[in-house]
Amino acid sequence: QVQLVQSGGGSVQAGGSLRLSCAASGGTFDDYAIGWFRQAAGKGRQFVATITQSGGSQHYADSVKGRFIISRDNAKNTVWLQMRDLQPQDTAVYYCAASVLQSTVPTVGADFRSWGPGTQVIVSS
Repeated sequence: QVQLVQSGGGSVQAGGSLRLSCAASGGTFDDYAIGWFRQAAGKGRQFVATITQSGGSQHYADSVKGRFIISRDNAKNTVWLQMRDLQPQDTAVYYCAASVLQSTVPTVGADFRSWGPGTQVIVSS
């Protein structure tokens, strides 16, 4: 089973940018679609973005479409989430997750079997 290690995150002013990384080990990376989720304090987990095994398809939540970009390099076993024009409502703990689904693009937590530890993103106004 793949293990995921996250890096990036931190604090930025509104309008700023951050890039999150999710590095995988212990599995065949291109067997997995990778998703990003976030959870704000006191709220439920929210889907952010998914990229398919080959990287050929990406899916975004409406709230981040046009501002966030998910990408991957299978040679480096890494997925990135580039976030720009960040807003205070983007403040949350961000998690990457791995899914073996291939028939559909996974977008719900139950579709994912391995999760990263989470990284905090704080956006101040």
